[in-house]
Amino acid sequence: MDKKGKKLRVGIIYSAESILFLLAATLLGMGFREIGFTETNVVLLYILAVFITASLTRGYLWGILSSVAATFTFNYFFTKPYHSLQFYDAGYMVTFAVMTVVALVTSALTSREKENAKRALERERQTQALYLLTSHLTEAKELSDAAETAVSVISDLLDCRAACLCYDETGEPEKTFLQRTEEGKLVRRRLENGEEVKKRLENLRDPFYVGEEFYDWPVYGGEGILGVVRIPGERAEAFEETQKIFLHSMLECVALAMDRILAVRKQVRSRQQIQQERYRGNLLRAISHDLRTPLSGIMGTSEMIMDMSKKEDPRFDLAEGIHKDAIWLHSLVENILSLTRLQEGRMVIKKQPEAVEEIVGGAIAQMAGRSPGREIQVEVPEEVLMVPMDARLIMQVLINLLDNAVKHTPPEAEIKITVKKDLAGENAVFCVADRGEGIAPEDLPNIFQTFYTSRIKPVDAQKGIGLGLTICESIVSQHGGRMEARNRTDGPGAEFQFTLPLTDTCPVDKETEETDGTIS
Repeated sequence: MDKKGKKLRVGIIYSAESILFLLAATLLGMGFREIGFTETNVVLLYILAVFITASLTRGYLWGILSSVAATFTFNYFFTKPYHSLQFYDAGYMVTFAVMTVVALVTSALTSREKENAKRALERERQTQALYLLTSHLTEAKELSDAAETAVSVISDLLDCRAACLCYDETGEPEKTFLQRTEEGKLVRRRLENGEEVKKRLENLRDPFYVGEEFYDWPVYGGEGILGVVRIPGERAEAFEETQKIFLHSMLECVALAMDRILAVRKQVRSRQQIQQERYRGNLLRAISHDLRTPLSGIMGTSEMIMDMSKKEDPRFDLAEGIHKDAIWLHSLVENILSLTRLQEGRMVIKKQPEAVEEIVGGAIAQMAGRSPGREIQVEVPEEVLMVPMDARLIMQVLINLLDNAVKHTPPEAEIKITVKKDLAGENAVFCVADRGEGIAPEDLPNIFQTFYTSRIKPVDAQKGIGLGLTICESIVSQHGGRMEARNRTDGPGAEFQFTLPLTDTCPVDKETEETDGTIS
């Protein structure tokens, strides 16, 4: 009813204007006739009336109607016989035709210029609106600020009560959305059926979704939907195509602003994480360095007590326990220092060809001091196998793997080291196998993660804190190899296997080549 009433009022106003201008042209024409002017001057008056009517009305219809009405009015008042639509002179046919054509062309040109001016004004208005929206969005610090700006600007420009629903960083729609009221205020409304809204927008193939109350336009970012601009259905239904295009342009501005806000958040979090990691590394390094000296003293003193005591003496058992715990703590400190160097990129690989037998023998010799009486089987090729490696680092990998095997294998069970070439003859394959309880399937995907320990079995102090395997995997990868863990197929137990290329594929930085390449 409101739209029909508005159209009726506009029609009445335009009709009154047309009649008024034709009446004025008629009265002036009668005055011209009394003065003695020719009918050509009267025709110009009617053309002027048509021109003014077309200028003050919208569309082509009123100009055309005014042109036809002007021709009939001129015929009625200014051609003989007067006050009749008949005429005696055949030349008037040409006059009427020319007058009608001129009036129609004048009306069409005027209406076209008005439409062009209207479109130019609309484009200017849209450009100013986009500039206003962009400038306000630039100042937004949070997604809620961007939503408020979008709702306010879109509501003003499209004459509607727009709303905006934001998605959180996990990709889920928020519980409430922001909407403009009739009074111009911004209020929060609870979102009903948020999961349904998310699902239908994810599967949306059209530019917008038609709902019961709103037409929903998704705001797409670089990683998915960032929000939804909601236009009330009765207003969105009346949108022209140009308005939809304009709304799409505004949505792109909103998407850029939201993307920027999220990128700033990620950058701040990343900077905080880097700073926390730096603090943690410095703390771990300082503590580890401070523990090294007293641990060395404890290990030496306990060894002296063991040498000075008989095995039957209770003091021997106490000293032996202290010595084992000190060795474990010393290994833990070394692993922590190694981890900090790895994370800070300070570990330098110094490769040179090394005999596999010597590296394996050195690792077993160190394990003999830590676990006397433990037998370790060794299987290496009969010919001398030379592998490019940093001997100290690979020896530490073997020691960590052997230490891990000793912890999980009963004293009488088998521990075995195997070294061989792969089938292609391009890599040396090292394998440390034990006869322990094996690796739980839940632990296999995460076993090389930092600080990861088994979630299935309780972990005591002697089983470590989840650094040894992480360090081993990092050292092997920096040598150009790869490492994997699996359960044995020939019985209980686990095996850790890593490969090293037989040709040097990892060049060493010449500037750091003279520095100490060890991490222990």
